[in-house]
Amino acid sequence: MLWEYTEERCREGRGEGDHIKISFSPNLRLLAVGQVDFCHSDPLIFPLVIGNMTLFNGELPFYPRPHFAAGISVPLLVVIVVFLALAASFLLILPGIRGHSRWYWCVRILISLFIGAEIVAVNFSGEWYVGRVRANTSYKAFTSAQVDADIGMQVGLEGVNITLRGVPVYQLNETINYNEKFSWRFGDKYEEEYEEALQRGLPNPVLYLAEKFTPASPCGLYRQYRLAGHYASATLWVAFCFWLLSNALLSMPVPLYGGLSLLFAGAFVFFAIFSFVSISSVPLCPIHLGSKLLTTHYGVAFWITLATGILCLLLGGMVVCLHYTKPSALRTFLDLSDDHVVQAKSEIPHFYSNPLHLSPKCKQATPDIQLTVHL
Repeated sequence: MLWEYTEERCREGRGEGDHIKISFSPNLRLLAVGQVDFCHSDPLIFPLVIGNMTLFNGELPFYPRPHFAAGISVPLLVVIVVFLALAASFLLILPGIRGHSRWYWCVRILISLFIGAEIVAVNFSGEWYVGRVRANTSYKAFTSAQVDADIGMQVGLEGVNITLRGVPVYQLNETINYNEKFSWRFGDKYEEEYEEALQRGLPNPVLYLAEKFTPASPCGLYRQYRLAGHYASATLWVAFCFWLLSNALLSMPVPLYGGLSLLFAGAFVFFAIFSFVSISSVPLCPIHLGSKLLTTHYGVAFWITLATGILCLLLGGMVVCLHYTKPSALRTFLDLSDDHVVQAKSEIPHFYSNPLHLSPKCKQATPDIQLTVHL
């Protein structure tokens, strides 16, 4: 039964009115039993909505909406999936390559895909400069409630990511698990995102860390990290272009230029690292969360980028050195044999001369002296 009514008069001098017991059926997706007392309230200002009372995509109306932590970055996930698909497709055709060149190609392609994927992926990663602390701190404004939580900060090339996870997750009758990103890319306005976070009523630790990176903050972190992120991202994309060029040149009989392209790719990767280090080496403003101090250090993306730059320089230098010292070994590893030279020579037409068909001018003159031998 959708609605169940029981009417009774109000007693104890409270006046007359209807005491209505309301039961909501399961098909309304609102499993609750409530009571409405009209003795002290006007029925006109307490409307009953009959129908689907689940607003906001199936969530209960007039209740705090549940919070869900953000997952992995979508652009980062796309980059990983694309390069994994390329690697998987190459491994499928690997058995069709004969001889020892199969393993040479396997090493070449996998190392090359790793370098390309890393250069693109770190542009969308937030693990360049990270910090984490566990503290007992205030939860939200206008309340004295305290929560135990792990508070994290990840600074990337495109913005800062702030996480707040309760220990345990369920405290104060709600799930404390936040993951908020504030971007400073071209076209994005950090101030508007911060104001939206204030209107949403995010927890104090999240707002406190986000406020440190606002343009109006006396710390001055916004302008420094924004410019460093833009320069680092631009140089990484230049390195990616040189990586593409090196792959094309190493597949041609010009390995020297392919090695030089790898050297340039490694150099631009180091330019990106230097541009970020020049800013991150400046100490942050003291960030106190409760009684704890948030300490920061370089993250996984920074160290992987550094390793990729060193790898590019080593591989490029090796190709250049082998080109001058052992070119045959380099051609063997790159599967660049001399067949193309032999084939080019074989395509040149050969002309055979027959003395019987030569013109009189080209025929050899008969000797003036004839020698006859009688035995």
